[in-house]
Amino acid sequence: MARRKFDAVLFDLDGTFADTAPDLGAALNRLLAEEGRQALDMGVFRPHTSAGTRGMLGIGFGIAPEESGYASLAERFLAHYTAALCVDTVLFEGMAELVAELENLGLAWGIVTNKPARFTLPLMAALGYGERAACIVSGDSTPNPKPHPDPIFLGCLDAGTVPARCLYVGDDLRDIQAGQAAGTGTVAAAWGYLGTGVPIGEWGADSLVSHPLEILKLV
Repeated sequence: MARRKFDAVLFDLDGTFADTAPDLGAALNRLLAEEGRQALDMGVFRPHTSAGTRGMLGIGFGIAPEESGYASLAERFLAHYTAALCVDTVLFEGMAELVAELENLGLAWGIVTNKPARFTLPLMAALGYGERAACIVSGDSTPNPKPHPDPIFLGCLDAGTVPARCLYVGDDLRDIQAGQAAGTGTVAAAWGYLGTGVPIGEWGADSLVSHPLEILKLV
């Protein structure tokens, strides 16, 4: 039997592994209501979800991190999110089956996200995957978040493999940049949030897939 090309598959969290937009959007809309502003529809804020607090406050309030008032809004937004972290968040269709099959094949899998650990760890636990992941690397697990390769280096180390034997799957350009810088195979997840910048077809990923189960063909 031919040796597999990869030993592990690592995933970005928001927009790749799990659809967190409903709960992040709900936190944003609660904050907008407090400020007397109109709630936003899912279609408006969803593309900005992978950018986290910066993206959500940017679309909701037109404010950037360096501007006055951002820190206060961010604190209140994150308080709302913490209070309802996993109400409507679910794994994307096919992801549970993919993870189960990777486990059946003896391949490690894990999470490498820019989401801070104080949200990542309880969310993964609430979803029922905290103990199953070979690694969970958060945005504050290393000094440099993605697109720097350090988080992926740590994920590979924790998963017991090396970047050349790992696939990294993400729904944002910085995910592909991080994987390329680390030396992993890269997969662009077309089911994700995708951002509002460079089109997914121009990210330069090794593969572009429209459904999680397509990843099985790559390993």
